[in-house]
Amino acid sequence: MKQGKVAPAEGKLGIMVVGCGAVATTFMTGVLMARKGLAKPIGAMTQYDKIRVGKGKDKKYLHYKEIVPLADMNDIVFGTWDVYPQNAYQAAVYAEVLKAKDIEPVRDELEKIKPLKAAFDKNYAKRIDGDNVKQGLTRWEMVEELRKDIQNFRQEKGLKRVVVLWAASTEIYVPYQEDFHGTLEKLETAMKTDDREHIAPSMCYAYAALTEGCPFIMGAPNTTVDIPAMWELAEKTRMPIAGKDFKTGQTLVKSGFAPIIKTRSLGLSGWFSTNILGNRDGLVLDEPANFRTKEVSKLSTLETICKAEEQPDLYGNIYHKVRINYYPPRNDDKEGWDNIDIFGWMGYPMQIKINFLCRDSILAAPLLLDLALLSDLAARDGRYGTQRFLSFYLKSPMHDFTRGEEAVNNLFEQYTMLKNAIREMGGYEADEEID
Repeated sequence: MKQGKVAPAEGKLGIMVVGCGAVATTFMTGVLMARKGLAKPIGAMTQYDKIRVGKGKDKKYLHYKEIVPLADMNDIVFGTWDVYPQNAYQAAVYAEVLKAKDIEPVRDELEKIKPLKAAFDKNYAKRIDGDNVKQGLTRWEMVEELRKDIQNFRQEKGLKRVVVLWAASTEIYVPYQEDFHGTLEKLETAMKTDDREHIAPSMCYAYAALTEGCPFIMGAPNTTVDIPAMWELAEKTRMPIAGKDFKTGQTLVKSGFAPIIKTRSLGLSGWFSTNILGNRDGLVLDEPANFRTKEVSKLSTLETICKAEEQPDLYGNIYHKVRINYYPPRNDDKEGWDNIDIFGWMGYPMQIKINFLCRDSILAAPLLLDLALLSDLAARDGRYGTQRFLSFYLKSPMHDFTRGEEAVNNLFEQYTMLKNAIREMGGYEADEEID
């Protein structure tokens, strides 16, 4: 390994997951099974992907861990919060994502992962009715209790570092408002005055994580860390942040396929996306106020790839629609349909149809592993604030919208950003600059 400036991954790495549902338990079970040699962490780029480093006679292709000092999966310790009290084994069985043969070998370890009481406000997720919650707390008291949880977890488990990941439900849409989210001072004032309209519970988790020296990853489309106040806090605490929304199924397809249309200089008149799923995420998104948050996230992808202002003949009149439908019989098996109307030479129309029958948690689990390991890596490299190189994993990548900065949603450009960050942290030169 070429010597970079990243601090070594010494000791145990704690991963605290907000939400102990299908995604979290599939992630935990997979890691525990992989450690026993009973499963393979397929889909995790940190475990399988290779990056070219060097040029000419010095060129070679290496796994991430051969370039940078990634934390080892054997050093991971799990913690979680959830509104339901069931331990990770019970939650995994209830989720019905994994078969018994893939859960039972690590039953003892999963049973020891018991969720802490969640900081929860039912107004932000009306379809959730769990009672394992911190009762009667103001927003600032939520922050203080969550900080204690992180402190206790770190001390009890003897951890060197902790990463906090949000894998809980989508909250109702909280639009950015400068008066409450514009500065850290304004955010803290809103928390201390118990402003429940402008301060979502997820913001309390993010604030607690960052102030306790933990990178924070937002895996839902919640506003949470995508506000200047949180950017300021991340700068102050010198901690990495990233979000929003794990890029699993349909948006993964969109971020990879839209560049094909653009690169070929074909026109796009419409893109209709619809999904059916039956897990807890689908239940929450069946509430219009919660779906609005997801819709904003999903709609942002296409327009930043196929830009009307750059090619009005091709993309000046796109009709883009996204639908999510709760359908209990499918449970975690999600089906996404994309109906794409394109046009070519002399304006003649054509159609593309994509039917993606995927498994939501199976696609999400490796993202949690990659994001946890890479955000921990970034922290040890002294990187803080928004980690744009993690955009590859996220539906609606964070960017400084106050300065007119645009999100990079093109999957292949995102991959270049990821590779170059790994190269730089490993002491190599970035050599595939985005045009």
